[in-house]
Amino acid sequence: MKRLASVATALLVGLGASSAQAQTPQVVDLPTRPGVTLRMLTIEPASPASVVVLISGGAGQLDIAANGYIRRDRNFLVRSRGLFADRGHAVLVLDVPSDHARPPYLGGDFRASAEHAADLGAVIAWARTHYGKKVWVVGTSRGTHSAATAATQLQGERAPDGIVLTSTILGHSSLGESTAPPLTEMDLTGLKMPVLVVHHEQDPCGVCKPALLPELLKHLPPGTPLHTFNGGQSRGAPCDAFSHHGFNGIEDQVVEDISAFIRSRP
Repeated sequence: MKRLASVATALLVGLGASSAQAQTPQVVDLPTRPGVTLRMLTIEPASPASVVVLISGGAGQLDIAANGYIRRDRNFLVRSRGLFADRGHAVLVLDVPSDHARPPYLGGDFRASAEHAADLGAVIAWARTHYGKKVWVVGTSRGTHSAATAATQLQGERAPDGIVLTSTILGHSSLGESTAPPLTEMDLTGLKMPVLVVHHEQDPCGVCKPALLPELLKHLPPGTPLHTFNGGQSRGAPCDAFSHHGFNGIEDQVVEDISAFIRSRP
């Protein structure tokens, strides 16, 4: 039987390293479905006020090693994990489940599936029990599909207390492996949990066009706040982690805004 948790050496890189030096990261191989485990990296401040479950975009494969090193940590939320911990959040960074450890990983329509919802529900229930705090799911790019799945398919102790959608998928693309529907085609108006939308005003990714944000808000609960940002540096392909799509250069500002919103909720 696999160990559920093992203390990881602080080998984190990038923006995530700031809290790694102050906290003790752990790697948890969590059973989520029969015969399936999901690996996650956790960072726990001394007295966490809440929990954030960070879900990357793209194919979702981070390749988290047993010692805590993340081989694929370019994604905005993944490289910003230490910034969330610095602000008093317990942080869970999710890798792919063991039955999706090969391409296309979280591609196809898996992010909209009942199996993905079960994985996320197991993570949320574990976090709620382990930390005794409210649990927020924060997704970026394709990770917003995952956040929407958690919000719509889970109930009770397995459901998030709120979700944050950053660089939301707003349109279809003929490129890539994902066939999950854009959030502009999902009816999320009946959600009872708080939702925050965060977007860069110059997001160049073709499936995240800022001009479509008003359409997204029509599909979310009335009064859902939209926080937009500008500035930073845009490098690489339009949907790359270091273009404006990934809030390159303004990570601290964006994380502070998300954190302030979570702190403001009762």
